[in-house]
Amino acid sequence: REARGTGLGAALIREALVQFRTMPGVRRVTLGAQSHATGFYAALGFRVVGEAFMDAGIEHREMVLDL
Repeated sequence: REARGTGLGAALIREALVQFRTMPGVRRVTLGAQSHATGFYAALGFRVVGEAFMDAGIEHREMVLDL
């Protein structure tokens, strides 16, 4: 909670993407984002695909990023 808004989450995702790009054969990253967080991931290059779905009672969207 204390780290919200500090950029830490975005930095972690960016570093994970750096690591994925070094992995042979990895061409796409897919995640299930809570619907309210899709803007966060979109700012990092992900795009929404498919319909909304429920997970643990929370609406989610599948998001992908082609590397």
